[in-house]
Amino acid sequence: CTGESGHVEVLYVELNEPEKYFEELIRFFFTFHDPTTLNRQGNDSGFQYASFIFVGDDMQRDIAQKVKTELQSLIETKKVTRFSGKNVTSLISPIKVFTEAEEAHQEYLSKNAS
Repeated sequence: CTGESGHVEVLYVELNEPEKYFEELIRFFFTFHDPTTLNRQGNDSGFQYASFIFVGDDMQRDIAQKVKTELQSLIETKKVTRFSGKNVTSLISPIKVFTEAEEAHQEYLSKNAS
């Protein structure tokens, strides 16, 4: 976990109806982690812990950007205080190749509950 591979740890999700559920998924994405910390999640730091949204097409990119912009606006107007004074640093990028993690890294939290 040196962060030198250029890979980012992600959850790969396939939606049956992305045009119907993608925005809901992106809104949920911003609720379960801190999108304002660059290359960090909790105690883990490094590029592999960056906040990324990988998109499959222009529609998904536009939705992800819209939701990210809305969150930033809510932070700036103090309607969301959890991230007061911070900027949303989540990156949005087209998905290229998804590589599964090594077995030891899959389901890491359930295997290492402590």
